[in-house]
Amino acid sequence: MEYILLIIGAILVNNIVFAQTLGICPFLGVSGKISSSVGMGAAVVFVITLATLVTFLLNQYVLVPLSLGFLQTIVYILVIAALVQMVEIILKKVSPSLYSALGIFLPLITTNCAVLGVALLVIQKEFTLLQSLVYGFSTAIGFGLALIIMAGIREQLELQSVPKGMKGSPITLVTAGILALAFMGFANLV
Repeated sequence: MEYILLIIGAILVNNIVFAQTLGICPFLGVSGKISSSVGMGAAVVFVITLATLVTFLLNQYVLVPLSLGFLQTIVYILVIAALVQMVEIILKKVSPSLYSALGIFLPLITTNCAVLGVALLVIQKEFTLLQSLVYGFSTAIGFGLALIIMAGIREQLELQSVPKGMKGSPITLVTAGILALAFMGFANLV
């Protein structure tokens, strides 16, 4: 039951984008089309889950025993950068169309504060390895869900008559705010 609550909490209640406002740059940048949002969501799920595993193990078995906790952020950033590089190479070979659709936003996963934020939150909350993996995976699923929902809404908005002053970024930000309010409805779920 503890893990189910952790999953629901990470995906809906404490959504990394809407409740913790992490990962806003790729959220707003990639959410223009559902196809690129699904691809970016999958890449983020892979990177966050793997980064959570690697950073947890590095923290527990290298940084803490050697009293190098002050290097935590730098080490985590290097690990995340290496993982994103790996995802980029794999996507380039496996799915060139998705690779080109993601464009500049794929390397931006390296600077996506959601990835670093999850790695740091896992340590701060003193999760076990299994809890860390479940939390990392669930948080990434929540990020992907936010991307896909926003992409669907933005595709529909393109078909609507939006006032000239609200086209583009203004309507996107208003929509993101309304989505954040909608996700607040899950607050008492867990």
